[in-house]
Amino acid sequence: MRKKLLPLLFFAVCCVHDANAQDIHFSQIGETPLLRNPALAGLFSGDVRVQSIYRTQWNSFTDAYQTVSSNLEFKIPVGQGDDFATLGAQVLYDRAGTAAFTSTYVLPVLNYHKSLSTERSMYLSLAAMAGVVQRSIDVSKITTNSQYNGGQYVPGSFNGETALNGSYRYFDATVGMSFNAQLGDRVDDNMYVGAAYHHLNKAGSTSFFSDPRLEATPKWVISGGVRTQIMEGSYLTIEADHNIQSTYRSTILGVIWTKKLDDIEDPIYLIHMGGYYRINDAVIPTVKLEAKPISISVRYDANISTLRQVTTGRGGFEVSLTYQRYKAGTGSSIEATKCPKF
Repeated sequence: MRKKLLPLLFFAVCCVHDANAQDIHFSQIGETPLLRNPALAGLFSGDVRVQSIYRTQWNSFTDAYQTVSSNLEFKIPVGQGDDFATLGAQVLYDRAGTAAFTSTYVLPVLNYHKSLSTERSMYLSLAAMAGVVQRSIDVSKITTNSQYNGGQYVPGSFNGETALNGSYRYFDATVGMSFNAQLGDRVDDNMYVGAAYHHLNKAGSTSFFSDPRLEATPKWVISGGVRTQIMEGSYLTIEADHNIQSTYRSTILGVIWTKKLDDIEDPIYLIHMGGYYRINDAVIPTVKLEAKPISISVRYDANISTLRQVTTGRGGFEVSLTYQRYKAGTGSSIEATKCPKF
């Protein structure tokens, strides 16, 4: 009987994590830095950042998959020099399919930024993220052929699965490194590169059947971005992620144009427009409106993969909300000539 049920569970997992990758991911890579690499925590202009993003996917042919991510980052200076540390946390909730396959992640983060220059902002960051993951399914919503009699489904009958657990949890850990620097004298010209190794402990058993042979597959995420002024009052941001997990490969890259709508030196209102492309999977138009300290971003995945025949081109809708500011009083990085940012 287990052979009948395993394909159903495998399909649910693949759908939640997309067919071309094993882990949960978002199209708004700039709005989910900790999911990409914990060493990207703190790479922003400000002292405090709170981000939340909601994604719903594949409403067109099955129960909608709902994913919510929230991250918190708080920068603090270290010592008398230009070093900083970022404390934070990543919380993720995902629910998918008719069997209510649910994953909940709670992952604290610590990132240390070491200043490499006395002349300009240039930092090497080392980070660790570790915590608990809980997964569950609603066993009552799973049907098997043991519940059919003469071709008729018998509600409430035993499904024949004696070894299936409704939930399990495991400890997960990630490490990462990043380098970011200001390019030249203009504050809008800067860059970053980074790499993260996810599931470094292989996360123990990840099986509803308590099978110790099934472990989380380690994953590499290589990230990079550059931001440059293209004319007075506007700049261009180019970012990309490349994911490597076992035999799976996934690459997303994008270009965003930003226009300052008021003060060029210290704007409050900005508009960001552009798009992303997940290779062989989706085209993702993007609009973001910013009224500091709040910004809201909307994106939509237009599916171009082989699944488009089923989804009729419809993929995932995402909306994110960000709160980002400098703290009041002493110790704020607004007073620092050099601090990690992008």
